[in-house]
Amino acid sequence: MKLRLKAAVAALFALAALSANAAQTFDPKSEIPSPTEKDWLAISKLPDWSGIWVPMTKDQDAQIKTNPTPWTPKVAKFIEWQEGEAKVGRPAPLFVDCLPEGMPSWMLITHNSMEVLFTPGRVTMLGESDGNRLRRIYTDGRPHPKDVEETFHGHSIGHWEGDTLVIDTVGVLPQAWIAVAEHLGVPNNGELHISERIRLDGPKILRDELTITAPKVMTKSWKTVRSYIRTRNRGHEITEGQCLQGNFAPKTDENGNEVFVPIPHEVGGNYPAPPKQR
Repeated sequence: MKLRLKAAVAALFALAALSANAAQTFDPKSEIPSPTEKDWLAISKLPDWSGIWVPMTKDQDAQIKTNPTPWTPKVAKFIEWQEGEAKVGRPAPLFVDCLPEGMPSWMLITHNSMEVLFTPGRVTMLGESDGNRLRRIYTDGRPHPKDVEETFHGHSIGHWEGDTLVIDTVGVLPQAWIAVAEHLGVPNNGELHISERIRLDGPKILRDELTITAPKVMTKSWKTVRSYIRTRNRGHEITEGQCLQGNFAPKTDENGNEVFVPIPHEVGGNYPAPPKQR
């Protein structure tokens, strides 16, 4: 009798789980409800992540040596070649043409500051640099879309476990780099999965514990940590990304309008040397 009762209870729990999953089926046409006062009150009870977060680049560099990426033999050989090229002054141009850094490089190697915004149902990360440093992490309980559209930053959903934001990211373009330095890395080549646990470590440090699974380029999942230090200095606000503006010069055209005109480039993208240096 007891066994039958346990089986019945287990079946009810299973049915409830199935119903919950069905309710969470992603429907792109469903309408997002307006935030309520209760929703905003819940935001006020989350940890304080305000201010500007500056990456601890020395820690990033140290982890390359103390916690190396488990590259496949083929990729490891390629990374070694990249290191050799950098030593002779030919670092690999991983991030070019204003394409976004993408995930997981966005969090792994950035030298640019970011800020984090909490709104009902979403955490938004804004960063400096190329103007495409924007992450949306949905915390409204939605699942990943069944046929997720691949993007540089992927599709991220999250939830709070106490004071820790737990994030799951899929749908990253296979062309997005896994970089351990601005001149060392490879495209993820597909099937990338990223898990993160982000939390405060004291009043001024934000830590991101990443687990990166990339079966096309790694022999196993790689666990690593990236840290950011908080500043509230008004002079340290994040700035607008301009990317290709350096390829143009300001000029006044024949109609008196202030415009940008292209700066001539030599093969390889270098600016022409001034006449006296030729």
